[in-house]
Amino acid sequence: MILDWKKILIPYKQAVEEIVVKFESIKNEYRELDKYSPIEFVTGRVKKVSSILDKAKKRGVPLEKIEDEIEDIAGIRIMCQFVEDIDKVVRLIKRRDGKDLKIICEKDYITNIKESGYRSYHVIIKYPVQTAFGEKEILAEIQIRTLAMNFWATIEHSLNYKFEGNIPQNVRERLKNAAEAAFKLDKEMSEIRDEIMEAQEAFQVKSTLIEDILENIQSLYFSGKVNRIQKIHENFLKLQREGNFENLKKFNEELQELIKKYKIKTLI
Repeated sequence: MILDWKKILIPYKQAVEEIVVKFESIKNEYRELDKYSPIEFVTGRVKKVSSILDKAKKRGVPLEKIEDEIEDIAGIRIMCQFVEDIDKVVRLIKRRDGKDLKIICEKDYITNIKESGYRSYHVIIKYPVQTAFGEKEILAEIQIRTLAMNFWATIEHSLNYKFEGNIPQNVRERLKNAAEAAFKLDKEMSEIRDEIMEAQEAFQVKSTLIEDILENIQSLYFSGKVNRIQKIHENFLKLQREGNFENLKKFNEELQELIKKYKIKTLI
């Protein structure tokens, strides 16, 4: 049986692109609202034909059943900063169940750690893709894990490839120890999670305030109605170097009053 792989994989590529964009948009929405995002970043890939065939051979899946039984031809990976964020992301996915995707099953390799030390949370979904030939529903796997889990899993994947799945016992033991060390790091980060989140949120709020100030200065400059724009800009640079949030906030309020006074249309 000869399969037209180019045609088969087109909807999988489309699905990966769409799903990545959707979860990146969720992350960006959190940040636009100056809120902590449980999603750190999102990646996606379509499995290579050689890898699909290898997996089908190992599992005894006939060619005509590959699309029905190989769940990770389309793969999306969502990275989180903290272990606690994984549950939040899973809940985000579940809220979409029955809308733009359908959850088939979940595999919790965080509670049920694999023998190798692998940790991750997998959600298998069916995702409808609108193709040139009509709608096609494909299987996709979403992996949710922390940055530490992902670092370990990437190394393990490379070693599996190098040793063709037969990693030497001494290397396996060291890998398992490394998995425990990675999880210990995750637990340590969870212990100081509140402090980290507070610092990140403060940075995001300050960054947004700086952007607002710069946009307001630009609006004043392009209006041509304010003569002391150079002085205003110098004051801003001074306040930025000092880094006092309350002073920057007060400065921005003064800029907004000027914009209101001269009835200037903002660039935002």
